[in-house]
Parts: sequence; structure tokens; C-alpha cells
Amino acid sequence: MEKRNFTAALLMAFVVIAIILCLFAFPHAGLQAALRGVSIWWDVLFPALFPFFVISEIMLGFGIVHFFGTLLDPMMRPVFRIPGIGGFVVAMGFAAGYPVGAKLTAQLWSQKLVNREEGERLVAFTTSSDPIFLIGAVSIGFFHDASLAIILAVAHYGGSLMIGLMMRFHGRKSPPTQQKSVSQGWIWKRAFDSMHLARISDGRSIGTLLSQSILQSLNLIFVVGGLVVFFSVVLEVLTEAKVMNAMYLLIDYLLRFTGLPPQLSQAVMNGLFEVTIGAKAAGNAPAELALSSKVAIGAFILSWGGMSVHAQIVSLLSHTNLRYMPFLISRFIHALVSAAIVLIIWEPMQAFRDAKTVFMPQYDPSSPVLSYLRLLLPVSGTVILASFTVIAGLFAAYSLLRLVYEKVGGTR
Repeated sequence: MEKRNFTAALLMAFVVIAIILCLFAFPHAGLQAALRGVSIWWDVLFPALFPFFVISEIMLGFGIVHFFGTLLDPMMRPVFRIPGIGGFVVAMGFAAGYPVGAKLTAQLWSQKLVNREEGERLVAFTTSSDPIFLIGAVSIGFFHDASLAIILAVAHYGGSLMIGLMMRFHGRKSPPTQQKSVSQGWIWKRAFDSMHLARISDGRSIGTLLSQSILQSLNLIFVVGGLVVFFSVVLEVLTEAKVMNAMYLLIDYLLRFTGLPPQLSQAVMNGLFEVTIGAKAAGNAPAELALSSKVAIGAFILSWGGMSVHAQIVSLLSHTNLRYMPFLISRFIHALVSAAIVLIIWEPMQAFRDAKTVFMPQYDPSSPVLSYLRLLLPVSGTVILASFTVIAGLFAAYSLLRLVYEKVGGTR
């Protein structure tokens, strides 16, 4: 064990020294990459994530999370094998994007509301792009085509739900966390009683809760920004130093093997490190390439999340016993599934590309903060409603199959 730790430390030291030397060799490229990273953080991530960070903290303090947990428990356990309180994480994760799902899961774990396996299931399929970024930045800003939003959304969020169904088999032998019932009777009464008890247990005044929520959210959003800038700089200086050439050759070979254009290898490489840079590279790929291939690579990058997002998840889960490997495997499978869904539904979905989403406010790249705020409610609400409609359908199918099984078993 000590030898393994020493080898890992030595390898890490070598990588850090190599990055420092590259920074000394290419200071201008590193500076430009840092400025791009700061721009991405301020224009895209800060307005999209910070309000959700604050809101989630306040909702936890007021016990609203416990309210939804009690209501959703009968539906979430059969479908995804997670407590009902995970339904709130699903809604916030899909609406706010990475890393909100991991942040909330870590908080639920610290309150002993989920165990390790349930937390790993939650993080695996609630780590997704927020719909505003998917529509405003990727579909309109990078691909310059708003009609692609529905294809990307179906592939990305549909893939997330498929990962959730797959992850229900993760840790099958682990006992589930029991939902603490503070009262008996009607489910709405139990939900309000759970919320009331959680609010009393928290005990903080509204002013204290609000100030602490803002401070904690600011700390987290600066960590997110720092990681985005760091990986932007690392990718740029390693590219300038030609260190990434071997990776480019490998990705080029894999793209040829799957039938996708090898010209998209740079987009894939950028996306492996930072999702925004990778998605932008996919959108700006040569016009002569098939649009379906570029969108498939965009869906792959969105679902993978980039090492920047992975580092954010690891940072958020560092004080828990949740493991990184299940998350890593689920991200890779989600990326492959999303790209495959795009290629499968591309032709059938062409009929919907003519119908513009005129009910949504127009995204204005020159005013990203106001655009995000105007898009926030309709877009996030639509995604949450659609996701829970699918989950309700899965629950209905599960209940019907269980009823049929019990009837058949009873006749034997």
C-alpha cells in the first residue's frame, strides 16, 4: 500500500512539474486560456449555478427537501432504488446542471438521508448539463441552430434517465435507507410534518440561513470557476507543447472506427478536459462535416462533462465515503448512450426541427446574465416536468407489471 501511494505521489509530482514547465514555455497561451476560462465562468456558469446553489441551501434549511422526499418516496424507490428525497436532487440537478446534483447528494449523505450506494446512484444520473446552457450556449451560441435543442435534450436527459435505471442495479446487496415517518395517515400530512420537523431541527433564523447560504454558495462557485480556469490552461499549454498529439491520434483512430469524421478529434479532446470548450469546438467544426456527427459529438461532450466537472464532483464528495469510480463509469456510458441516441433519432426528429420554440425568450449572447434569467423558468420547468412525466410513466409500468406478476403468482 505504501509503495502504491509513493508511486502515485511521484507520478503526480512529475505531472505538476511538467505543467509548470509548459507554463514557463508558453506564458502567453496560458494567459489567454485563463482569460477564456474566466469569461466562461462569469458569462455562463455564475448566472446559471449561483442562484440554484443559494436556493438549494435555503430549501434544505426550510425542510422543503424533506417535504418532497416524503411525497416522492413511493415512486422513486421502485424505479431508481433511491429514497424519495432523491427526487428533489433529480429536479435540481436537471434544472441547474453540474455540479448541483453532487452538492445536494453530499448534503443528504451528511444528514444520513442516503447511504453510500444510494448517493452513488444519485450522483451518477443527476450530473447533467442545465437546459439553459444546452439551449442558449450550445444549440444557439455554438451550433447557431435553435432547432437542435430538442434533439440534444432528448439525447442528454433521456440518457440520464437510462443511466438512472441502469444504476438501480448498483450495490444491490446494500440495505436501503429507511424513510423516517414522523406521523401516520395521509401522505400530504406526513410530508408537511416532515418539513416542519426538519425546519425545527435546523433552527437557524431566516437572516442567518440566507447569509450562510450565500457565503457557502460563493465559496462553491469560486471553486467551480477555479477548476474551469485551471483545466482550460492545462489543456492549452499541453496542446502547445505537442504533448496531446498521441491522444489526438488515438481519438482520430476511434472516430474512424465508429464511422464519425476524424476532424472532430480536437472537439473530443477539448471536451474530455472542459465541456464548454469542447462543445464550442464541435459547433465550430468545418461546415462540410455532417451536422448529425457534430451534434452527436456535442451530446457526447455534454454527457461526459469534462475533467473540470469531474474535479468539481470529486471536490464536493471528498468529505463523504462516496466513490469516484461508479461516477466515472456512468459518465462514460452516458456519453456513449447520448451520442448513439442522437444518431438513432436524427432522421425521425427532422420533422420537429422546423417548429421553432417561439414560446421561449430569445437568447442574447451580448447580455448572457439577463438571457439566463429570462430563460430560467420556462426552460427548467419544461425539463423538470418532462423528466417527472417519464419517471411517473416508468413507475406506472412497474406497478402494472408487479400487479400482473402477483396475480399470476396467486393463480399458481
